[in-house]
Amino acid sequence: VEKFGGTAGNIAYSLSLLNEKPHILATIGKDYHNYFEWLEQNNIPVDSVTIIREEVTAGAYITTDLSDNQITGFNPGAMKYASSYTFDGATGENAICLIAPGNLDDMVGYARICREKGIPYICDPGQSLTKWEGAQLREWLNGSHALISNDYELEVIMKMTGLDRTVLMSLTGMIITTLGENGSLIGNSEGNLRIPAAKIGKVIDPTGAGDAYRAGMLKGIITGRDMETSGKMGSIAAAYAVEAYGTQEHKYAYEEFIERYRENFGEL
Repeated sequence: VEKFGGTAGNIAYSLSLLNEKPHILATIGKDYHNYFEWLEQNNIPVDSVTIIREEVTAGAYITTDLSDNQITGFNPGAMKYASSYTFDGATGENAICLIAPGNLDDMVGYARICREKGIPYICDPGQSLTKWEGAQLREWLNGSHALISNDYELEVIMKMTGLDRTVLMSLTGMIITTLGENGSLIGNSEGNLRIPAAKIGKVIDPTGAGDAYRAGMLKGIITGRDMETSGKMGSIAAAYAVEAYGTQEHKYAYEEFIERYRENFGEL
């Protein structure tokens, strides 16, 4: 069972380990007290989270077998309501937005606001793909900084939009595809970068590794690294996630992260 926020909470948690202070744009139910305490303990602001007092927080219950097959039970709860965050004070110079699975109206609205304000945004549709229509998905992607997904999700996106990878690239700045133990692929108009996976001590639980990858990659982008370096930072963050049960149970200091990067890829 994941702690608050699913994908958004997992990414925010990993970013907090990387000395960042991300804002989660989401709704939460009347059972928010313990969640807020957890977020505040990890230096994650709660002022961007909207409380829906007549609902409980959205809950996902994920059963994973020894072959990593998963069955998910989901109650949308407070997620049925849009958070309607207004992005006051946010600009293309001081913000980047990753739009992860959540309330569909929010996902569409956040992209529109980002385009209007010139804020780079990354589309991460994930488990929300079953809610989209092809034309709406194409519009959402159009003008985005990047599309990130795993290889299966990318196939679904191409089928839903009726677009191949080359045409998709005309809508977004780059396509980032996570490939599990095979690392990731970052493609743009200039070609593709193969990013290797980091060395793992022991694989305990792969759930949440993709979210940790996103956090490491975002850390690279917002600190001015190139995409190859940012992708490798994602690989390092993902390695910590698979070495612990649960999606927000791993811990490390940023100095430790940097040393592990050096051991795998050289100077950061």
